[in-house]
Amino acid sequence: MSSLRAAAIQFNVRQGAVDANLAHVREALRRAAAQGANLVVLPEMWSSGFAYKSLNELAQRTAGIVEELLALSRDLKLVIVGSMPEPNGDKVFNTVFLADNGTLAGVYRKIHLFSLLGEDRAFSGGNRWLVAETSVGKVGVIICYDLRFPELSRRLAVEGAQVICIPAQWPRPREEHWRTLLRARAIENQLFVVACNACGPIGKLELFGMSMVIDPKGEVLAEAGDGESEIVADLDMQAMADWRAQIPCFNDRRPEYY
Repeated sequence: MSSLRAAAIQFNVRQGAVDANLAHVREALRRAAAQGANLVVLPEMWSSGFAYKSLNELAQRTAGIVEELLALSRDLKLVIVGSMPEPNGDKVFNTVFLADNGTLAGVYRKIHLFSLLGEDRAFSGGNRWLVAETSVGKVGVIICYDLRFPELSRRLAVEGAQVICIPAQWPRPREEHWRTLLRARAIENQLFVVACNACGPIGKLELFGMSMVIDPKGEVLAEAGDGESEIVADLDMQAMADWRAQIPCFNDRRPEYY
């Protein structure tokens, strides 16, 4: 695909309110498809939020939600990326089920858990990266805190990712870290980044939104504010190939020395 249209659906994820969150996403996906989107990114833990006291119970609903997402992706002709709780014994995984036009194109479980907020006590960490072959090209996935570990994004780029999708719940006061790291991952890997952050209050935290679509030169193609919104931008794959030919960073790598 020489070009595609990407969207990010930024909203206030209600803690434990699976039905309300799912209803919001259903309608937002239809709006994104009506705008011609091919690829849609949702926030991290979009179905349930980080409702720690009931995560295991909420995770039991995920299989049914995945089936609905697959049906929506088929009916709306979308690739959909967003993470949900996945059962894993007495803990859960923070998992992206990558839906592609009715099929499950890949699964990614968050590798880096944010110990500052106790994620490591409630979640199991994943151990495999993901670059999926999809109807819109090669899509890599990382989740929120993974953004702070550049070696993971570089692995996805080396494995051929053309777009890295990033569901997140990133709080204040680290807005500039978010913006800087997103642009850095796009620039250093010469690819597109589609990042969807949640927004609004989550207990004592405030999520600031600022979802973004960024091109391989680090230019911001679309950016949300701090409230609920949906952003859309066109990704020009030929322009990415031209930029990589102009500055051939991947050809000039010497990984045997680092």
